Amino acid sequence: MAKKTYDLLFKLLLIGDSGVGKTCILFRFSDDAFNTTFISTIGIDFKIKTIELEGKKIKLQIWDTAGQERFHTITTSYYRGAMGIMLVYDITNPKSFDNIAKWLRNIDEHANKDVEKMILGNKCDMEDKRVIPKEKGEDIAAEHGIRFLETSAKANINIEQAFLELASAILSKTPGRDPAQQPDSNVRINAQREKPSQRCC
Repeated sequence: MAKKTYDLLFKLLLIGDSGVGKTCILFRFSDDAFNTTFISTIGIDFKIKTIELEGKKIKLQIWDTAGQERFHTITTSYYRGAMGIMLVYDITNPKSFDNIAKWLRNIDEHANKDVEKMILGNKCDMEDKRVIPKEKGEDIAAEHGIRFLETSAKANINIEQAFLELASAILSKTPGRDPAQQPDSNVRINAQREKPSQRCC
C-alpha cells in the first residue's frame, strides 16, 4: 500500500447558524447524498474527500461545526489552522443572514489572517420561501471581499463548485506545500481533547 495517496491536505471549516444546512452541504459533497432527518451537529464532525485540481491530488478535511451558542467554545478552537472557511446562511431565514456579521467577527478573532473565505446562501431551491434576495448576499460578500454562491444541498446546486472554488483559491496560495508541513497537528490534539464533550450531550 502506498503511504501517501495525496499531494496536499487542506482543512476547511463550515460555520453558520444552526439549521442552515451545513451538514446537508457536507454530505451532498462528500457522499452525494441528501437526508432531511439530520439531527443538529453536536460539537464538531468531519469528513474527508480527495479531489484533483491542476494535476494535484488534494485531500480535503472538512469540519462541520455546531451552530448553537452552547458549542461556541468547542468550535472556535477549530478556526485555527483552517485554510478555508465556508460561512453558510439560509435564504429563508433572515436571522441567519443577520448573523453573518457575527460569524465574520469570529473568523477575524479566531482564524488565521490569510484564511480563504466564502459565503454560501443555502436552500436556493426554496424560491417560494425566499426572504433574502440574492443581491443582498452578493452585496455583503463584496463588501468584505469574499466569494459568494447560492447553493442547494437538496437540489445539488453549486455544492461541488463551492468546494472546488475554495480549494482552488487555497491552492493558488500554497504552491508545492508538502502535507507533512501542513498545520494540521493541532487538529488532532483538539479532536482528542474535545471528544468527551461531544459524547456527553
